[in-house]
Amino acid sequence: MDVSIVIPIYNEKETLGEIVERVRSVKNLHLKEIILVDDFSTDGTREILENGFTDPIFKKLYHSINSGKGAALRTGFREATGDIVAIQDADLEYDPEELPRLIRPIIDGKADAVFGSRFTGVGPHRVVFYWHMIGNRFLTMLSNMFTNINLTDMECCYKVFRRDVISRVQIEEDRFGVEPELTAKTARMGVRIFEVGISYYGRTYAEGKKIGWKDGVRAIFAICKYGLFHREAKVTTQTEDSASPGLKRD
Repeated sequence: MDVSIVIPIYNEKETLGEIVERVRSVKNLHLKEIILVDDFSTDGTREILENGFTDPIFKKLYHSINSGKGAALRTGFREATGDIVAIQDADLEYDPEELPRLIRPIIDGKADAVFGSRFTGVGPHRVVFYWHMIGNRFLTMLSNMFTNINLTDMECCYKVFRRDVISRVQIEEDRFGVEPELTAKTARMGVRIFEVGISYYGRTYAEGKKIGWKDGVRAIFAICKYGLFHREAKVTTQTEDSASPGLKRD
């Protein structure tokens, strides 16, 4: 099965080249395309994208305003053509070498979606923020209460889907609220969801970490919104660029 990797990007000039090369070097990954979505970076990342990554395996898309991770994923998912679609952050917190393990339950016909988990004891974990860990566990518990599934790490970046599953989800959240939204809408579809333990190389705010307490508040709102009032995942056939304001292709 062919794999599309969607990488949302915002101000990652120091790590973008390395993460892309690490994705490309993964063995046993039938990589069809790497979709790079720049969410109006202002640190020189956009210039790196425009002047590099010329191999046909890359699809480069640019937002004309900073819209958030959810908006970037919305853009990237719409462009994906592989049998399997995976999310990869542009920083170095998640190791692409683990993608084959995440994808394996789908290839084996056991799962329709696979979420990574930083809390199940697999691989090395950098010791970073205690209260972030507590917050993540609380948000996961709250999400599980609304969705009636037993995830251990709802906020984890690594989420992998069969394309016919993710193409049925219309993302409404523009920013980090997309994590609980994807979880709730996927759970409501009744598809088979698996969880796979991963390693985690967390970074500090000085090293470029972007998520903050306001994103936690929005996550609570998103959990309630999509858990209570969105009983079914919306079906979308939208293909026009108007869904992502100011989208530019390369």
